[in-house]
Amino acid sequence: MRDRLDKNVERYDTLNRLLSDPEVTKDIQRMTELSKELSGLEKIVQCYKAFLDTEKTISDLKEMTKDPDPEIQDMAHAELDENKVLLKTYEAELRLLLIPSDPNDEKNVIFEIRGAAGGDEANIFAGDLFRMYHKYCETKGWQIEVISAVVNEAGGYSQVEFTVSGKKVYSYLKYESGAHRVQRIPQTESQGRVHTSTATVIVLPEAEEVEVEMQMSELRIDTYRSSGSGGQSVNTTDSAVRVTHLPTGLIVTCQDGKSQHENKATALKVMRTRLHDLIMREQEAKEGAERRSKIGTGDRSEKIRTYNYPQNRVTDHRIGFSIQQLDRVMEGKLDSIIEALIAEELKRKLEGEKET
Repeated sequence: MRDRLDKNVERYDTLNRLLSDPEVTKDIQRMTELSKELSGLEKIVQCYKAFLDTEKTISDLKEMTKDPDPEIQDMAHAELDENKVLLKTYEAELRLLLIPSDPNDEKNVIFEIRGAAGGDEANIFAGDLFRMYHKYCETKGWQIEVISAVVNEAGGYSQVEFTVSGKKVYSYLKYESGAHRVQRIPQTESQGRVHTSTATVIVLPEAEEVEVEMQMSELRIDTYRSSGSGGQSVNTTDSAVRVTHLPTGLIVTCQDGKSQHENKATALKVMRTRLHDLIMREQEAKEGAERRSKIGTGDRSEKIRTYNYPQNRVTDHRIGFSIQQLDRVMEGKLDSIIEALIAEELKRKLEGEKET
């Protein structure tokens, strides 16, 4: 561990020198990348320096325990115990800080919810999930922007796609991809029987331009008349945009923006993200088994959570976590579930670090 920490300090010092180089400051992209890397190392370096200072203090105090003056000996022994506890605290913190973070954690996300098995009830549940996530994002101070929505006549959505932007969005929402199952009595059920329906959720980290090469010659861009809510321009101009990536057949539509230009920019951003996701999934398939530290398989058909209305219970099947506060969860109080998922992933990563 100490070798890794020494290398981090060395890299931190190198980055500081590079960021003072006039040639580097001329290249905004490189300067941004180096500044981001420096920021990522700062906590580790500060904690390691505090760890080394405490080690030095302990060494000095051990010498003081040999002093002929009994009062100095007593003081040294008392402070020695305190600093030994402090050293263990710093060591534990350094082990956590050295765990590789997900490079996507700081990113915004593209979020999609679809009604799946269960007909109208599945679409109504998809609408309930959208409302739940909307409220959760509001508590975090994140911005939501709807890209496209297909409203279901009975209520909810057969599909709704939106972006979420803010601080460390993906680090919290990345656990939500998969099949969500609801068990409840539908409003249309006359005999009071509990039905099971599902909705699927996909959460993708927003891809940056440098991460995926997307040639405009490979895209077909069509415009058409918007439908549904969206302002005065809806149904009067061809502001909606459909982008098709010809090599893969991926299609992205966007119609909720105020103009064709805005919809096109959003659609291209989503297409870039979907292409990046496709490349990453193909790469993971070639590399074989998922990392043991990952929560769930990442398969979109994997049943990850059940929302049981008769028992007011939510269960996350990946970590065996249940909470009888479904009413609060559906109002956006997701922190207890997401914190449990984060804690479990951290535990698995720590176990992996110990093995290596």
